[in-house]
Formats: sequence, C-alpha cells, structure tokens
Amino acid sequence: MSNIQSLLLTELQKKSSTKWRKYDQHILPMHIAEMDFDIASEIKAEIVDRVQRGDLGYLGPIPELGDAVSKFALNRWGWNLDPNLVTPAVDVGVATIEVIRVLANSGDQVLINSPAYSNFFNWLDELKMQLVDVPMLQSAQGWELDLVGIEDAFKSGIKIFLLCNPQNPVGHVHAENELRAVAELANKYQVFVISDEIHAPLTYSDISFTPYLKIPEASETGYAITSASKAWNISGLKAAVIVSGSEKAANRIAALPKAVHMRTSIVGAFAMIAAMNFATAWLDETLDILNHRRFFLQELLLDLAPGIQYKIPSAGYLAWLDLSSFGENDNWHDHFVNEGKVSIVPGQEFGHQYKNFVRLNFATYPEILEEGVRRISKALR
Repeated sequence: MSNIQSLLLTELQKKSSTKWRKYDQHILPMHIAEMDFDIASEIKAEIVDRVQRGDLGYLGPIPELGDAVSKFALNRWGWNLDPNLVTPAVDVGVATIEVIRVLANSGDQVLINSPAYSNFFNWLDELKMQLVDVPMLQSAQGWELDLVGIEDAFKSGIKIFLLCNPQNPVGHVHAENELRAVAELANKYQVFVISDEIHAPLTYSDISFTPYLKIPEASETGYAITSASKAWNISGLKAAVIVSGSEKAANRIAALPKAVHMRTSIVGAFAMIAAMNFATAWLDETLDILNHRRFFLQELLLDLAPGIQYKIPSAGYLAWLDLSSFGENDNWHDHFVNEGKVSIVPGQEFGHQYKNFVRLNFATYPEILEEGVRRISKALR
C-alpha cells in the first residue's frame, strides 16, 4: 500500500507538464528535471499582472534582463558581468544550438565530458557535429575534469568544448582551478567554450560555485548559457540568456538570427527578471528543502536499498545512482517502470558506458521520495 498522502499525489497529478502526463497515474514520475514545489509568489505576481494588462506581445528590447542577470551574478557569485553582453534566447537548448551554428561548421568536432546531459548528444546530432567524449574522472574524493585528456582532444582539432557546470547528471561543481586550466587551454588551442550553467543557482551553501566567465582567461573564447527555469521551476515559460565573455566574443556571435531574441517568451523573460531580482528568498528556502532531501535520500537508500551507491550532489536535485551491485541490465528504465511502477532516466542516456546507472529526481515531498525508493527497492528484489 502506498505511503503517499493521497490528497498530495492527487493534486500533483492534476499538473499538465510532461512529468505528470508521460505515464499513467500508476507510475510515480521521478525522471524529468522539474520540481514538485509551487513557484515563487513574486513570479506569480509578475505573470498575473502581465496577463491582466494584456501585455503579451513579441519580446522587444529588454535591458532589464541584462541588469537582473548582472545583479544576481554579482550578489550570488561576486561575478561583475557587463549587462550589455547578455542576449535573450528561448531556452538553453536553442541558445546552445544557435551559438554553435555561428561558431562552427557541420562536421566540426565538439567535446563533452560524460556522464553528460542527455540533450548534449541530441543537439550535436541535430547539428551534424562530430562528438568527442573525454569522460570525467572519478575517485574516492569525487569527480574532476580530465585535463590531460581535454588537452589531447584540443590538440586533435576540437572546435567547441560544451561544458556543463554544475555537471548534470552527477551534480558536481567544477573547481575554479579546473576552469582556469580549461580557459588557458582554450586560448592556447583556439577552442570556443560554451558553459551550460542552468543549475548554478542550485549550488548548495557548503560549495563555492565559480561562473566560467568569471575566470579572466575565459573572456575571449568563452560563453555562458543559463536560465531561471531549473532553479525557480519555470521551465515551461521558455526564456534563457546567452552571456558573452567580452565584446570581442559578443561580436563573434553577432550573426545570431534575430529570431533567437524574438522567439523568446515575453512572459518567460520578465518572469526571469522577477526571479532574479525579487525571488531570491524563495530560492534560498527551496535550497534548504533540497539540502534536506539530498541527505534524506541517502538515509532512504541505506535503509531500503543498501546496494545502491550514491554520492550526494553539490548542486541541483538530481541523484546519480550506481546499480552495479545488482548485475547487468540493459534497460533499467523499463525494469523500474514495469516492476516498481516508478520512472527514472537510464544511465546510457548520459553516455553509452553508464548503463548500470540511473538518474533520479529528488525535488519532491518526503513521503513521495520515500515511496519512490520503496518502489525501486521492490523492483531490485
């Protein structure tokens, strides 16, 4: 019998996002990266006011966005970025694709570090780029970039390095010295670095996050792409930003299609401004909740499924679970859906060599998280 409070689950099941519609109601969804929590009142107020005023046209000049991103970055990370180097885009995926289209040609080599966000593979396939993987290194101390492997790849003719910081799916925050080494190598070999920093505002207080473009050496060849979508739970509003490291870097992507700006949602763009300017208290409260959940998940796994290996993430609400002790399985996703009535993301979506891993979303309520782990445990028996 389910331990979930029926009313709580019933309310969540009324949501119309893909998380709650991909499977029938017998499947507990713990796959896609969105939170089960309500959004900030400041964002709600912005949306309601905009609707009531009928201000829902195409997105025009929006200097407030650069100012909001700059203010948030300074207050959060001590990063003094030029607001004029901030460009709107519809989402992080579209932004990344369009920047790569400007900087590279079909068939060029693009570097990633697996385990890497699954859509990196999809985007590069869409662009018909050659994907080169230099997997991250893991030790008892945690994850780190393989700087020797990265330099060897750069020497071979890499055009673009698609960095993920914090790293999805493992929740690792790259160290400042690693990022500086990357920037120095990028300058040496003339490689453009695009840093996906969408999970950066979700870095926990015991960890220091360094924006890639805060590294002085990154200014000439670096770009950052981010959004309020993950941290403030507003992914459906479709707005993101591209940040260039310098005027020279910005001029290099001046040929971006005008539609990159125009297709951005006016509601999403102003919601992002409201989030970064006025909803930081909500973000901090949510981080406190997620901080509890990441340790609560560890307790649940030790109690209910002790064979699962789990390293507590430094950022975000995604758990990278190692199921190696349970033997080989080419399709953990179907196994958990069929045997446990719970959905996860299979590890091979983040790199073909990770089939014994799964990614689980713990941004939910304690009773739902506990029920999800119970279902996983049942499926593993």
